Amino acid sequence: MYQSDRDMLLKAILQDKDTYSLLFESKHEQDAWFKRVQESPAYQPLITEIKEEAERLLNEPMQELSYSLFKIFSETGSRLEYERVYFARRRHLNTFVLMTLLHPENNLYKKAMHDVIWSICNEYTWCLPAHLKDIPETKRVTATFDEEEQHTIDLFAAETAFTLSEIFQLTKGLLDPLLSHRIIQEIYQRVLRPFKNQSYGWETATHNWASVCAGSVGATALHLLDDENDLTHVLDRVLKTMNHYLEGFNDDGTCLEGYGYWQYGFGYYVYFADLLKRRTKNQVDLFNKEKVHQIALFQQKTFLYKHTVVNFSDAQPSSSVFLGLSHYLTHLYDDVAIPEAALRASYAEDHTSRWAPAFRNLLWFDPQLVGQPWHDESYYLEKSEWLVSRHVTDGTQFSFAAKGGHNAEPHNHNDIGHFILQCDEEVFLKDLGNGLYNDEYFGDKRYDFLCNGSHGHSVPIINGERQQEGENHQAVIEKADINKEIIYFKMDMTQAYLIPALEQLTRSLTWEKTESPILTLTDHYKFTDNPTSVIERLITPVLEIESDADGIMLRGNEKLKITYDQDQLALKITELNFINHFGVKEHFLALDFSLQDLQKESTVELTFQFVTI
Repeated sequence: MYQSDRDMLLKAILQDKDTYSLLFESKHEQDAWFKRVQESPAYQPLITEIKEEAERLLNEPMQELSYSLFKIFSETGSRLEYERVYFARRRHLNTFVLMTLLHPENNLYKKAMHDVIWSICNEYTWCLPAHLKDIPETKRVTATFDEEEQHTIDLFAAETAFTLSEIFQLTKGLLDPLLSHRIIQEIYQRVLRPFKNQSYGWETATHNWASVCAGSVGATALHLLDDENDLTHVLDRVLKTMNHYLEGFNDDGTCLEGYGYWQYGFGYYVYFADLLKRRTKNQVDLFNKEKVHQIALFQQKTFLYKHTVVNFSDAQPSSSVFLGLSHYLTHLYDDVAIPEAALRASYAEDHTSRWAPAFRNLLWFDPQLVGQPWHDESYYLEKSEWLVSRHVTDGTQFSFAAKGGHNAEPHNHNDIGHFILQCDEEVFLKDLGNGLYNDEYFGDKRYDFLCNGSHGHSVPIINGERQQEGENHQAVIEKADINKEIIYFKMDMTQAYLIPALEQLTRSLTWEKTESPILTLTDHYKFTDNPTSVIERLITPVLEIESDADGIMLRGNEKLKITYDQDQLALKITELNFINHFGVKEHFLALDFSLQDLQKESTVELTFQFVTI
């Protein structure tokens, strides 16, 4: 930021110094809002969920983050044990703060709120052990009086600072002065002072770490810093980081990390941008960029049917929506679709228990907005090379998605040419999504995991070789035509593989949006020498499979007929499994169609047609 920009930012900050908080103009306004929420029928489903969680947690003692839990990651690489307790503690915090604000006369809630804040202030670190490898918190042995203590700021340390700073503002008059003092003291020691004196790798990142860490630090500073010059210094750096975050998106607004990371990373961009806009009386508006507008539209482009999403990269196959965030974006941009209320994420659904979305799902919820099902629509996201199509006929929705791209995307999977096919909420050709996060998952063995390597995707295996990782391993899109009745998507996948004899591999996908839609896959191979093996792999759920004269039938609630030349291809069906993101073993089928006559040039065609029962 140039000096003139810094001066403009400082001038904008000076516009707002006398309001009660950034979220409410006065204590009277805040109290009236919480009372209205408590009494309004429209909010009762949300309030009931929080109350039910509070009653459960009152009978569930909060577990401490013990040394034994902390050491598990360094000893085994497992993250689950520590993180389950860490996030459960944040659930206690969110719940008892919200219940205290809704029922300030209830001493039971107030006592529980005080206890959990005190306990979180006592935590050795607000970071996760997985983010503390070879850094100060785990290396510190000696210190001198003159030594500046170093602190890591990861996603969760930054989020905790944001959370406590906002709770500090909302609980004025409710919180014991000692706890108020401790909140300020711990935030300064763990986040604001380290940020002032250190630099962090995420400041130039182009993924969710940039927006979550910087957005949380910026929000914390907006809530707590009184000195305008100090605040300007923090915001200067935060705004630079937010620009880096936006650089991670193509102009089509696609979140290559997957929908969950859109909800997470872009959510924190929005939370910070909203507070900054309020603080500067609309003079600094991070929403007035066309790229931000396109990113806001990503949600409605990535859902396939109700809760199911295009789950390329590290994304879950289904998700709920943050209705508060969706309503906020709808008020900003009139072409943002309003999701159905039935898709709303429940209060307890976020397993990480983040304060910012939990509170804003209340604060930004607009009872006047009526949602609609996802529209019958097709999109080609040209810069990111994603194709997504929803087709409705006779009340049944058929969905198809495919991707090109490259194999060094954020939260990358080696999946060039991969595709998804489903009928209503039933997926027939699937993406496994993200696996269990542990040390190896983000290490050298990442692509040995079925969910990350190309062997866990619906793409060819050639001469026993899989696709390779790296930005040079990319698709070249030759054609992408979207018409009302037919979609044609063709790419050259040759560079996805590191096989000297592979001269060319093209994949064509033709999606005919008829009453019973048909997808035709055509792969054309050219080699300099005869290949040793060519396998067309398809990834499906564990379904009943029947053979007939010209192919196989996949049976679920509906049916999918796969037609192929049985003289050309031999089918082998293998049941495989992987550990999903929540630590649960998940089974699926690999359908391997092996080419029998291995020539220098060949064409393989598979046809998929829905047969409604």
